[in-house]
Amino acid sequence: MRQKHTRRYFLKLFSIFSLLLAFAFLFGLVYFTDRLAQYMLHPTRLPVTGDSLRAEQIPFEDIKLKTKDGLELAAWYTAPQNGAVILLAHGYNDNRPENLYVMLAQNGYGVMAWDFRAHGESEGDISTLGYFEQLDVEAALDYVLAQEGVEHVGVWGGSMGAATIILTAAKRTEIEAVMADSAFPSLEDVMKGNLPYDFLFPLMAISGEFHSGVDIGAVRPVDEIGKISPRSVFIIDGWAGMAREMSSPYRLYDAAKEPKAIWVEEGIPHLGMLANNPKKYQRQMINFFDQYLLNKK
Repeated sequence: MRQKHTRRYFLKLFSIFSLLLAFAFLFGLVYFTDRLAQYMLHPTRLPVTGDSLRAEQIPFEDIKLKTKDGLELAAWYTAPQNGAVILLAHGYNDNRPENLYVMLAQNGYGVMAWDFRAHGESEGDISTLGYFEQLDVEAALDYVLAQEGVEHVGVWGGSMGAATIILTAAKRTEIEAVMADSAFPSLEDVMKGNLPYDFLFPLMAISGEFHSGVDIGAVRPVDEIGKISPRSVFIIDGWAGMAREMSSPYRLYDAAKEPKAIWVEEGIPHLGMLANNPKKYQRQMINFFDQYLLNKK
């Protein structure tokens, strides 16, 4: 009898310990995914200099853009010599791309570059990786359309910026040509790619949506890119890392409609095409915008 009582006691003890362990494990998963979600919502702010523009004697204005939800964005603007302006939308954890700015301005293009919300010198505490950032692109677009001498507008975007310009161009037909470098097919793909196991995604999604107020399922460039036609889309990406895992460039290209073009190279990292072959990148960029904004063949 005493032995049976002892066995029952240890079974209860084991059950309680198991429940506590399971609770601790679940709490650990929730804490981990919540911290990761908050980390993604709060990017690192990198310093903005403008040194390259000054060194190359590119004339530009420091301006402030106002978004429809009331944020002030820091930006640069250079008026066009050929009637066309290119909007430059940088990626996550980045800021205004000076090298591309210089490249375009030296070829006669007007340029508008800004820091997305929660990046660089712009206001905002949270990055939604493409959802509210569409308001930032629209603020830049509306500013440019109000300037004298602007007849055509094209856009370039990198990574998060590329995803955002696809989403924005799908609804703003004033954008006549889209060059997307290293865009992701959906925010869900990106989040899963940053998790060690897919089963953690629902927890991270709940946390991300709670802190940002954004439905993760609403950020799906792959579902919107087809709406850009009959305007042109040029998809660029390296075939390595997460781009390969998500099959990003080919999923986007397949979903796009004509006219469309794609440039993919094996072994090039995320946003690495420009650094790998800057002369070819410049040639491809200028040729693309010359053709679809200025009707040059």
